[in-house]
Amino acid sequence: MQATINWKVCGIFLSMLFLFWVAASGANSLLPSRTASPESYKRSIEIPYPEDNPYSEAKAELGRLLFFDPMLSGAQTRSCANCHNPSLSWGDGLPRAIGEGQVPLALRSPTLLEVAWTPLLGWDGKFADLEAVTFGPITGKGNMNLPEPAVLIERLAATPGYVRGFTASFGESGITRRNIELALATYQRSIVASEAPFDRWVKGDETAIDRAAMRGFNLFNGKGRCAECHSGPMFTDGSFHDIGTAQGNDIGRGRLFPTSLKLQYAFKTPTLRDVARRAPYMHDGSVATLEAVIALYDRGGIARPSRSVKIGPLGLSDGEKSDLIAFLRTLDGAAHPVPVPVLPR
Repeated sequence: MQATINWKVCGIFLSMLFLFWVAASGANSLLPSRTASPESYKRSIEIPYPEDNPYSEAKAELGRLLFFDPMLSGAQTRSCANCHNPSLSWGDGLPRAIGEGQVPLALRSPTLLEVAWTPLLGWDGKFADLEAVTFGPITGKGNMNLPEPAVLIERLAATPGYVRGFTASFGESGITRRNIELALATYQRSIVASEAPFDRWVKGDETAIDRAAMRGFNLFNGKGRCAECHSGPMFTDGSFHDIGTAQGNDIGRGRLFPTSLKLQYAFKTPTLRDVARRAPYMHDGSVATLEAVIALYDRGGIARPSRSVKIGPLGLSDGEKSDLIAFLRTLDGAAHPVPVPVLPR
C-alpha cells in the first residue's frame, strides 16, 4: 500500500524547525526580535538635583539668564550658548569649539543633553560636577576669557535685575562665585533630550521604529558591541576609554593619570541622544559622519596597550552598518524651540 504525504503537517514541522534554528543561531537579520532588554533603556522622569544644590524655580530662571548672557565673557561678546546652542542639540556643530579670539580650541563642544545624569564632566573628566565646570570655560583665556570671577561679580552687582534675581534665589548671600555656579548648574540640569521614536518603541509602540532600526538595536547590543560603553537610557557608561583614535600629545584622561596605562588616550563616552543631528563626532570633531563613525569602530582603531579591551575589529557587513545607522537615527527627539530670554540691563 502506497503511503500518502500530509503536506500540511510537513509544512508545520518545517516551520517549527526554522523558528528553532533562528532562535538557536541568533539570526536577528531575519527576525528582528529584541535580544536586549528594553527595560534597561527606559528613561527616568525625575531629574536628579544634588542635596547641596536643590532645585528652585527662581534659581533655574537665574541660571537661564546667566547662560544666555554675554556679560560672562571678557569682552562681553560670548555666552555659554555660543558653544551650547539649543538649536544644535546644545552643541555648536563645529569640529572644535571657538573661543572669544575666534581661534579653535583643542576639543569639540560637548552637548549638554542629559548632563544632569553625567558623572565627571569634560572630555577628560577633570570636573567633579556641573558646579565645578562653571568657571573653567568662563575664565579660560582661549574660551570666554573673563580675567577673574571678581569681574563678573562686579558686573552682576551693577545690574539691578541680577541683584533681584540673586536675592530671590539665595537671600542675603547675594552675588558670589558659588551662587553663580549653583544657578548655572541648576539650569543646565534641566536640559533634557525630548522623547525620541526609540523611547516610544521601548514603551511598547511597535510602530515607532522600522524593522531596520530593530535589527540595528540588536546589533547595537550584540555583534556591534556598542552598548558595552553606550549603555542605559543616556547611552553612556559615564566612563573613559581609548578607542584607538587619538594620537600624539592628545592623551585625554592620561594627562590627569600619567601612570595609568589604560587611561592614556582615553576620553569620555558621550551620550548618543540626538546623535544624528550632532555631527561631527569624537572629542576632536575628526569624524564627519555617522557612517564614518561606524566604519571606524568596525576597523577597531589603533592597536596599542592602552586601547580598551572593548574595541576591536567587528566584521560588520554593509547591511549591518546600515541597520545600525537606522537605529541611531531613532535616538533623535523632536526639536522644540528654546526662547532666548530678555536679559537684565
